Amino acid sequence: MMKHLKPVIKPDVTASLSDTLEKNVPTTEKEGVKLLNTVKPADLDWRKQVLDIKLLPHYYKNLSKFRLTGLVVLTTLAGYGMAPGAFEPVTFTCMVLGTALSSAAANAVNQVLEVPYDSQMNRTKNRVLIRGYLTPLHASTFAVCCASIGLTTLYLGTNTLTTALGAANLILYTSIYTPMKRFSIANTWLGSVVGAIPPLMGWAACTGSLSAGAVLMGAILYSWQFPHFNALSWALRPDYSRAGYRMTSVIDPAMCRRVALRHSVGLLVLCSCAPLLDLTTWTFAFDSFPLNCYLIYRAWKFYKDGDNHSSRKLFRLSLVHLPALMFLMLIGKKYSSKDDKQEKVS
Repeated sequence: MMKHLKPVIKPDVTASLSDTLEKNVPTTEKEGVKLLNTVKPADLDWRKQVLDIKLLPHYYKNLSKFRLTGLVVLTTLAGYGMAPGAFEPVTFTCMVLGTALSSAAANAVNQVLEVPYDSQMNRTKNRVLIRGYLTPLHASTFAVCCASIGLTTLYLGTNTLTTALGAANLILYTSIYTPMKRFSIANTWLGSVVGAIPPLMGWAACTGSLSAGAVLMGAILYSWQFPHFNALSWALRPDYSRAGYRMTSVIDPAMCRRVALRHSVGLLVLCSCAPLLDLTTWTFAFDSFPLNCYLIYRAWKFYKDGDNHSSRKLFRLSLVHLPALMFLMLIGKKYSSKDDKQEKVS
């Protein structure tokens, strides 16, 4: 046993200092105090941050995840446009402003809660809170103001149902979806519900109620989330794994690809149902068929190959697919005689 022990090497306390070190060592108390006063703390650069007021709009834009908020507003507009009701400028404006502010609030809260984890991801390590451009208190105040003004605008300018849907989405995203990302892969399914609510808000703002057409639009948005997000998360697996997020792409890669393909096929079926519910004419079903088939093809390639190249192709297509689908739906909208009368009156 003893023969495996390595001898302890004792430092030579009598050895002389190197010439370089000896020149920099203070020899008197006065020199030592001077040295301490001139040395700059190593962490001073990243701790000391001065808020630049001119950059506040840029910081708020990043804090609200401007592009994601824009997508939420876009799908809300689609729901409003497809609803069987007359266009009212005041209601429309309040819906857009209220939805945008509520979405900005949800995204700000999300970033406040995920600071410790975002700092470990290459994709999010340069966000305003991670870099220290804004404090968590500042961001939280921004979120509270946006949520208060946004929900009040929805309540006063639209109706109770739209406001309730907006509040429910805010709570789902911040209080359930955000923490669930670290505990269960079910977060993706819940996040898809969050993404499906905006068109319901648009429909409710226009009509004051929900019908089968609104549910179908929500279902289309729900299914679209899976090829979109699963393809995005595939290339981010190292980041998600390092931050401790339980994403399907990390926990069960085969399921991730399978679910993306399944819901891509589901989109084709759902779009074919739109004429049956008198939401659109049959023109929409035919026009959207090639678009949905190409999405299925890309999802199949992703399912089969399971590499970053196929996931990027699917993700980029999904960014074009949704706006194109909403546009085709709007131009293929089926108007009833009642709608025509309402539009003439307005």
